[in-house]
Amino acid sequence: MTSTVEPVPESAAPGPQAGAAMMESPAAAEPLPERVYRHKLPVRLWHWVNAVAIITLFMSGLMIFNAHPRAYWGHYGANAAGAPDPAWIEIGPNAAGSGEIRFPGLGITIPTDGVFGRAEDGDGVSRNRAFPYWMTLPQTYELAAARGLHFFAAWFFAFGFLIFFLWAIFSRHASRDLTPALKELSPKHLLHEVVEHAQLKFPTGLAAARFNTLQRISYFVVILVFVPTMILTGLCMSPGMNSAAPWLIDLFGGRQSARSIHFIICWSLFGFVIIHLIMVVLAGPVNEIRSMITGWFKLPPERKPAVDAEPVTEGAAA
Repeated sequence: MTSTVEPVPESAAPGPQAGAAMMESPAAAEPLPERVYRHKLPVRLWHWVNAVAIITLFMSGLMIFNAHPRAYWGHYGANAAGAPDPAWIEIGPNAAGSGEIRFPGLGITIPTDGVFGRAEDGDGVSRNRAFPYWMTLPQTYELAAARGLHFFAAWFFAFGFLIFFLWAIFSRHASRDLTPALKELSPKHLLHEVVEHAQLKFPTGLAAARFNTLQRISYFVVILVFVPTMILTGLCMSPGMNSAAPWLIDLFGGRQSARSIHFIICWSLFGFVIIHLIMVVLAGPVNEIRSMITGWFKLPPERKPAVDAEPVTEGAAA
């Protein structure tokens, strides 16, 4: 059952002594509600639409990357006149046929046989693919189908983001819930939150219903940096942008640079999602997922202090 905190009418206010006690112990005057309305409907809708869109974009994007499993900087890449530009990353088999990830400019090679570069498909046949079948959509090599899925999901991703962004601005959700205060950005405060998270000491009581500073910074970067960059670099890979907005391609340093940035941000978002899911599991998956479906969040009980402090009488020496 959901409880709410109602204001106490002035006529029902207790006497002066009780009032003083309430000032010293507000928790006794206003007990915490069992549940709070944490996520509004637009947030919940955007979250689930975004989840489906991002999964589809990620998996179909990996299939598209399989068609040319390397990335470059600049305008032309492998299509450069005279000699192709060097790739900064390559995923595929080596001369011996073992899968690996290579960073030619850094001289780094990471063996990944059986997962990246070369792995068995669903029929048990070894394939030279950057990414295995279980990570891609479709699971068989179908570039046209992957592009169709990618572009279809991109409309939901882009317009869903635009609608949510405008709502967040005008409803003050962005400034009230997502933007960290200046005092929260102090090194001391950030270090404290990092240590608390490392020790798995999650907020309790009403603090658990609010985004902490690390969450606000993460969401701020994702919403204002990662998502717009993904959309814009995705547009840059369309040949139609050569005439529609050539300045946008130049802004990112060329179509191949835009593709590389798109690839890097894609895996950055993947890392964000993985950390997000881990934190949901550690914080209590039933309560967290239920709040993102219904909006209602059950407050975890306040942690009791390790040692009860003795009451201080008025006039006692410090």
